[in-house]
Amino acid sequence: MVPRELIGRATIPGGDEMSLYARGGDFMIVVDRNELMSTRMNGSEIALATLALERIAGVKAPRVLIGGYGMGFTLRAVLGAVGPAAVVTVAELVPEIIAWARGPMAAVAAGCLDDPRVRLVEGDVADVIRAGGYDAILLDVDNGPDGLVRAENGRLYAPRGLAAAKAALAPGGVLAVWSAGPDAKFVRRLNDAGFAVEEVAVKARSNGKGPRHVIWFARAR
Repeated sequence: MVPRELIGRATIPGGDEMSLYARGGDFMIVVDRNELMSTRMNGSEIALATLALERIAGVKAPRVLIGGYGMGFTLRAVLGAVGPAAVVTVAELVPEIIAWARGPMAAVAAGCLDDPRVRLVEGDVADVIRAGGYDAILLDVDNGPDGLVRAENGRLYAPRGLAAAKAALAPGGVLAVWSAGPDAKFVRRLNDAGFAVEEVAVKARSNGKGPRHVIWFARAR
């Protein structure tokens, strides 16, 4: 097996250290020996975008907020599905993630951060949500509601965070939340926050293989 090559390290604000590795043509970001994301498993990140946008298909110039740039697969999928009048805001807390996207992972990013429809905010998506008026809010932060990387991420998925997301959605808007696995308690919190919830299981890989991830689509009742 080809060994992994360490490309860079970053400290997550209020959290642990993450490391970027390369192996052959693949990249992976690891936190405490846990592979948080990888270029080999991008299917569910793409599905987060495409399935959410299907649910607001009637909006001609959508305002989309993406929480967590990751490796850019969700952003690229959004840009491929919306028109020239869309505005796509990306909130990324860790500056090194963006530096890696513009540096060693530039081929993966494929220029998506320089698209004129993109507004990049280096900060916590929990703060960016407050601007409101979004037709879709796509959250791929941490490991989902069951936080792995940063304790403060839990506020996004707590009752107050869900209330803020609901208030930030335009009429008919959708909140889409990615998770590494199911979480019945989180579904109850979504319902208690006044959302109608749809749970969809998707495969991690774009070829339909790999572990099964979960995406929740929530609309205000």
